[in-house]
Amino acid sequence: MKYFYLLVALAFLSCKDGRKYHDSSSLEDKEYQNGLLGDILQFQDELNSEYKNPDKSPLPDRHRKNFEGLSFFAPDTSYVVEAKFVRTPEAVPFLMPTTSGEKSEEVVYGIVHFSLNGKEHQLEIYQNKKLMLEERYRNYLFLPFMDDTNGEETYGGGRYIDLTIPEGNSIVIDFNKAYNPYCAYNKKYSCPLVPGVNTLDTRVLAGVKDFKRDKK
Repeated sequence: MKYFYLLVALAFLSCKDGRKYHDSSSLEDKEYQNGLLGDILQFQDELNSEYKNPDKSPLPDRHRKNFEGLSFFAPDTSYVVEAKFVRTPEAVPFLMPTTSGEKSEEVVYGIVHFSLNGKEHQLEIYQNKKLMLEERYRNYLFLPFMDDTNGEETYGGGRYIDLTIPEGNSIVIDFNKAYNPYCAYNKKYSCPLVPGVNTLDTRVLAGVKDFKRDKK
């Protein structure tokens, strides 16, 4: 993952840069579909590599020692959606709660509208007020969401997706790249809580599944 949107010891943890997203012009094209599948598998490989790396991994030593890989849903391009992107330039910054009780200053950068699993949905996309001042994160957008798999197949606190500011009025959202906040693996991290407005009334069977700890 290029950048994990988390707070560590009440400060943001910035692991990498913003991820590259696909052009949204031909989601039905076979060659493009194959490219999507390859990109999803690359995402999974990169995430597993980071979790194995003691310098980047959120896993405590006891879990990382025998770590072989995260559990993912099988890649599914039906969870790659082209969304209408409506910017909200008049939005007022607000304080988003985190798992530590602290708050992070965010602004709703835009609202996305899309179809998924036969239903129409919308989600808010956020930009952090501090990060936007840094050149490498200037185009970074944060999409936290919850869905009907939380607490069952996926982490109960919801998941995150990294995005970049699109040039036009549409954006591709790949739910296969949904990942867990670091606090799903280690309680020392503090993570933004998913706003209730970003709850999807459907099951998103894509991306990272819940982390199963051994009970020893």
